[in-house]
Amino acid sequence: MFHHKDIGFVKFQTSSKKQSFHLILQSNSHYFMKSKCNHYKFLIKFHIFAPHKNYRCMNDYKFHKIFFCLVLLIVKFGVPCHAQSQSFTAKAAEDTITEYLPADSLFARYLSEQGVAIINNNELKLLPSGREKFNDLFEEIKKAKHHIHLEYFNFRNDSIGNALFDLLALKVKEGVKVRAMFDAFGNMSNNRPLRNRLLKKLSKRGIEIITFDPITFPYVNHAASRDHQKIVVIDGKVGYTGGMNIADYYINGLPKIGAWRDMHIRIKGPAVQKLQEAFLTMWNKETKQHIKGDEFFPFGEDSLNAPPVHAGHQVAIVQRVPKISPKAMRHAYIAAINAAERKIQIINPYFTPTASIRHAIEKAVDRGVRVEIMIPGKSDISFTPDAGFYLANCLRKKGAHIYVYNGGFHHSKVMMVDERFCTVGSTNLNSRSLRYDYEINAFVFDLPITAQLTEIFSADKQNSTIMTKEVYKKRTPWKRFVGWFAHLFTPVL
Repeated sequence: MFHHKDIGFVKFQTSSKKQSFHLILQSNSHYFMKSKCNHYKFLIKFHIFAPHKNYRCMNDYKFHKIFFCLVLLIVKFGVPCHAQSQSFTAKAAEDTITEYLPADSLFARYLSEQGVAIINNNELKLLPSGREKFNDLFEEIKKAKHHIHLEYFNFRNDSIGNALFDLLALKVKEGVKVRAMFDAFGNMSNNRPLRNRLLKKLSKRGIEIITFDPITFPYVNHAASRDHQKIVVIDGKVGYTGGMNIADYYINGLPKIGAWRDMHIRIKGPAVQKLQEAFLTMWNKETKQHIKGDEFFPFGEDSLNAPPVHAGHQVAIVQRVPKISPKAMRHAYIAAINAAERKIQIINPYFTPTASIRHAIEKAVDRGVRVEIMIPGKSDISFTPDAGFYLANCLRKKGAHIYVYNGGFHHSKVMMVDERFCTVGSTNLNSRSLRYDYEINAFVFDLPITAQLTEIFSADKQNSTIMTKEVYKKRTPWKRFVGWFAHLFTPVL
């Protein structure tokens, strides 16, 4: 900054605090104005013609009145264009107004940048219970004409599983090709697994059923990257995904935990192609077959790229595939959370989120977003839920609102953001799903579906306990210790 030992400088700043001017007075009757305005710097030189060589001989009052009027005019209306033009030209790209976008638009932009297609013109139906899911699924299977593809973590050998296989066998007799796949570890973890004898019977009935990644020696090689996806595709036109496998406890519950709450979604339309691609990729990998062709993708590129007929009914399918898109699901959740402006609602059964997810939630709370997280009070497994309680309490201390569901086991994996978009899928917010397994979620840009999930969340809050400091302390010291100890293992849970 220019400075003269006799005269010095004067600083002016506008009320908007976006412009500041440094006025430098020099004894040779030249006056300089140095300005910083919206990151643009420029220097203006003024020459005042005075009747005397020494400026002190001037009439101080008249001089300052004229001079400061000039300064005020410049502050008010800006400097002449020629004084700004060079700087403005050089910095034009920076001189932009920040664009406001709502949460769904921000998240849609993120998906587009990642190359994830948001597909229009789908018919969507939320299936918020096991009874609704299986009734709907069985009806659509009855209408199948060409093929039925099923991919689950496990099929339980119970009343629902047997009813499904009987229906599939009937469709085989009608000439429909049936392909089914389940995860080997998922089958082993099932208390009523599909055993070899049953699998042979199903094959004889014309159902082509395979095991994903059979567990053989050395067993440790099969610990990671299990297939946790839930996918059904019928004739390439109807698709299902969500949190439910094939079992009757989704309808009847279990004695130890009571009712089993879960969530699925049915999609009719061009977005089903993404579910079909996910299934066939896994199927061809395991069987070494090369199943492909237009009969599996009836909508074509025109449908995939068609503009929306009306707002909503838009779906993006995000899939986590180890070694190919290992961070896709984790980053999608973080982007969705970061996009939130007002409210985030999460239901997840094994809530032991990775550090990056927790950090995103904490940042959302810090910027004033209301974060509501619902976790089940009862669970079908041990240890992991204790870590979930500990981590949920840590987020409560940061300002999140935690609800402990008391109406049974809430196995749903859903999230709603600003009541503008939502996700339904197979992904648990734990390291197992976010770092190791194959997972798939539908991110839905549809206000009615999102509103329906929001209403379910609100209703379930009435059957929940709000976690407070006092409520958490009611857990026994041993339980609190187990929670603290278990959370140390969250990188592998």
